[in-house]
Amino acid sequence: MLRQFELLEKIKSYDPHIEEGALNKAYVFAMRAHGKQLRASGAPYFSHPVEVAGILADMRFDSSTIITALLHDVVEDTNYDLKYIQKNFGKEISNLVDGVTKLSKLEGRSDNFNQAENFRKLLLATSNDLRVLMVKLADRLHNMRTINFIKDKKKKIRIAKETIEIYAPIAERMGMQEIRSELDEICFKVLEPTVRETIVKRLDLLRNQDENILKKTISQLYELLKKNNISSEVFGREKKPYSIWKKMKVKSVNLSQLSDILAFKIIVADIKVCYSVLGILHGVYSYVPGRFKDYISTPKPNGYQSIHTTLIGPLNRRIEIQIKSLKMDEQADYGVAAHWIYKDKIKVKDGKQYKWIRQILDILDQSREPEEFLEYTKLQMYNDQVFVFTPKGDLISLPKGAMPLDFAFSLHTDLGSTCIGVKINNSIKPMNTILNNGDQVEIICGKKNCILPSWLDLSITGKAKACIKRFVHNKEDDEFEILGKKMLKNAYVSDKIVFNEKNLYPILEKYKISTIKGLYLKIGQGHILSSEVISSLFPEKKLIKKNKKIIVLNHEKKKREEKHSSILLKGLTPGMTIHYANCCHPIPGDDVLAFISSGKGLMVHLKLCEVIKSKKNKLNLVPVSWEKIDLNAPNFITSLDVTINNKVGSLGQLTSILGDNKSNIRNLKITERTNDFFKLNIEIDVLNLEHLNKIIVSLRTSSLIQNVIRM
Repeated sequence: MLRQFELLEKIKSYDPHIEEGALNKAYVFAMRAHGKQLRASGAPYFSHPVEVAGILADMRFDSSTIITALLHDVVEDTNYDLKYIQKNFGKEISNLVDGVTKLSKLEGRSDNFNQAENFRKLLLATSNDLRVLMVKLADRLHNMRTINFIKDKKKKIRIAKETIEIYAPIAERMGMQEIRSELDEICFKVLEPTVRETIVKRLDLLRNQDENILKKTISQLYELLKKNNISSEVFGREKKPYSIWKKMKVKSVNLSQLSDILAFKIIVADIKVCYSVLGILHGVYSYVPGRFKDYISTPKPNGYQSIHTTLIGPLNRRIEIQIKSLKMDEQADYGVAAHWIYKDKIKVKDGKQYKWIRQILDILDQSREPEEFLEYTKLQMYNDQVFVFTPKGDLISLPKGAMPLDFAFSLHTDLGSTCIGVKINNSIKPMNTILNNGDQVEIICGKKNCILPSWLDLSITGKAKACIKRFVHNKEDDEFEILGKKMLKNAYVSDKIVFNEKNLYPILEKYKISTIKGLYLKIGQGHILSSEVISSLFPEKKLIKKNKKIIVLNHEKKKREEKHSSILLKGLTPGMTIHYANCCHPIPGDDVLAFISSGKGLMVHLKLCEVIKSKKNKLNLVPVSWEKIDLNAPNFITSLDVTINNKVGSLGQLTSILGDNKSNIRNLKITERTNDFFKLNIEIDVLNLEHLNKIIVSLRTSSLIQNVIRM
């Protein structure tokens, strides 16, 4: 553990104007506050904040950051609160400590919720001051360095998973590769000890086969550059076990097939010399096609700059080389922290200047629940990058595997929400097209919001998914509310009661709902049955059903058959509050019933569907009817069994008839084949029952088509 004077000396070595008094005060206060608390290792708990402070001092952070590190566990683990911190150390330190402090366990919430809520709070604090994240990363790094002292294996694995899924990617996003690498290696050792041991043994074997390969390669590269009057430093290293394992997974290759497990870096004076070195190396050694990346002209999102190339280099070995300046190298190791090295404190204090933080804040704004926010943030941080261009030539970085909707939402939410098509390299392409490096992407927009639930399958970025899901949630709530009101009104009509919204207020307290709209929402979602509401408001209705001899003056005495008014499917969006069953494929014009499923809305079936017949709870069955046929409405899917002659041209005639009738094939499957006939199951688009009947008649008129049956 660093002693007080050792910590001060370390800070003085790079900042002679430190706040020595405040640092001494924080050191002594934290030591007394933690008192006799011990870590899992048996060491005094105070050793932890001191070591965290030491890590930050190695990165040359300012006094306020170091003081925050010394105090970061005081609020969480002692009796002192933030008010005390603010009174004794100032508002700046208090805000930083608050940002780092975890939320207390929330009663009745899952561990996932707590993790997500803590992470949400951390990112919000980071957006105001990046130093919060720096302290948190240093805190996590020291905790991982001592993780072996945790005896509970499940806890150890949980912490390692959280670290490799959240904190290691964050370190990379901050450009802090050294911290990322160390976190990855420790987690790898905890999560995959057997795999890691295998890789380590293999590396030992390769090292023993030619233990001088690093020295020989470095020497030859240095002499080559010296011969060309280039002043440089050349370094070489083996890739870390985790890095090798990741490459093995991505490329689906065995360890024996990996030839580039050695990496070298060449440090030169400036950018101009970087490109001169590249020319020299490519002039002497064979370049491996597809293994060149210029991150100087196009930096990574975290600010990383370097030239990467792979060569058949000295000793005829395949090697990976990075070419960079000294400042680029420090930026690669320390990332954001490198700004403090160059005294650029004010510039980097505000986290919102970093695009990835702004993107995550956008996700936070769009997400309803902390768990959802955490899920989409992981998506945002994880994937490798692909670079595409806007029509104006602006460069946009996206995760590998991104599609047009990811591109649209990354530019602006409105652009994404009104997207109706895309042009890639001046050609119209499907919305599920994977974007590649160098693609020029143009979004075609409509006049109104056209987001659909299916869009979640057409996006991979956290921001796009969060925006889509938020809109779908809001749209669903609106439609559930409309549906619930319709269902309640129909229940009133069925029981011959005049509907008056004001009469619903007495029932709100029973269901612990504050508004009438909230009641409609619960009814539409299937959490409350409209018949229950009627029974609660009009208990006499129960009596009538139990004993028909009882006469209620307010009701008609005349006996007549009750007619159920049905709910029109107008205004309800397929895939949101209304779903069409795949078992029977109902289409407009069919006699249908709907089954209300809790939280999902209406599932529409044919009345004669076996699924409907099997439903035990008849109260959840809702009469529905189709809206007036709209020729511009989206098509419905239905299924046909077709038997055609096994002759040349039969299938062509089938498709021609469908095309002539303005129908499109969604899916086609050959179910049986003989010398004489084909049996096909085809799914086609239709407008309504009339349209389907027209298609069936047209198919039956063909001499090559033997039979057509709707399934």
